[in-house]
Amino acid sequence: MTYAADDHLAERTLLVAAAYVVLRRGDQVLMQLRQGTGYRDGHWAVLAGHVDAGESVHEAAVREALEEGGVTIEPGDLVPLTALHRFARGGPAVEQRLDVFFEVTRWTGEPDLREPDRAARMAWFALDALPEPVVPHERLVLDALASGTPLPAFRSLAS
Repeated sequence: MTYAADDHLAERTLLVAAAYVVLRRGDQVLMQLRQGTGYRDGHWAVLAGHVDAGESVHEAAVREALEEGGVTIEPGDLVPLTALHRFARGGPAVEQRLDVFFEVTRWTGEPDLREPDRAARMAWFALDALPEPVVPHERLVLDALASGTPLPAFRSLAS
């Protein structure tokens, strides 16, 4: 699909999209301790990453699960959980984020840390006993899963 040239692009909001994979084993979730990324290093996080050019959010989730965790996921096994629109009021347009979370309970391979330059550890944790600290917007989703609180299809979070 080709879009019309937009001579007002500088005035438009640009969203940075990311896919999050909540890999579940019973009541446990796979998490990794971030390091060397420049964002929330020292925080625990699920498998996640930015959507590349020409890639769908589903394709990004499958790719990131393999790149970061060494597991193969079929796109049909990605169960949508929620989407978060994160932004700063009055902030720069590029700082707007669209985070799409998927739950996965079926995969191939044994999870293992594949990017040691970007994560110090990887481990399974009970949803009701997560390590500290957890990336804040991820914590919102994981706490809802732990408590059984239904997640909205879409939510905006101002910082």
